[in-house]
Amino acid sequence: MPKSLPVLVNPHPLLRQRAQEVTSETLAQLRREGFIDDLVKTMQVEDGVGIAAIQVGYLHRIIVVQEGMRVRVYINPTISSRSLRRESDVEGCLSVPGVVGTVRRARSCTLKALDVDGKLVVRKARGLVARIYQHEVDHLDGVLFIDRAERVVAYDPQKETPKV
Repeated sequence: MPKSLPVLVNPHPLLRQRAQEVTSETLAQLRREGFIDDLVKTMQVEDGVGIAAIQVGYLHRIIVVQEGMRVRVYINPTISSRSLRRESDVEGCLSVPGVVGTVRRARSCTLKALDVDGKLVVRKARGLVARIYQHEVDHLDGVLFIDRAERVVAYDPQKETPKV
């Protein structure tokens, strides 16, 4: 049965580390141990739309992304192309609670990665899913959205809607 893992919160030093490439042996071990299922469960319990393994203390290049009704897991993801058109939108992060910011990112991008079976996948996305890809891949390089934000606002999610 998958379990929810504790999410690291900024300024935890692991959040600033670069995650390591996942080998086929490591992927097999993480699957056997149930880590992939635990990472998916953590994202869902925390009500996120994406999460990176580094956010739960695993320095592996793994992300989970909610794409519409589907949850997808990507191993060793890279952004292989980005549109020249950029747009600003509000972002938050499970590892930076109580803070949102306006971040300018490519409107669309292409993600290359392996799936949980080790097969190459290429995903083209625009809008929110493209933003999530870029946000989560940043995590794997030790970059938080607040590093890219044009403006950051603190708020109490129990009491108010943030105004950015």
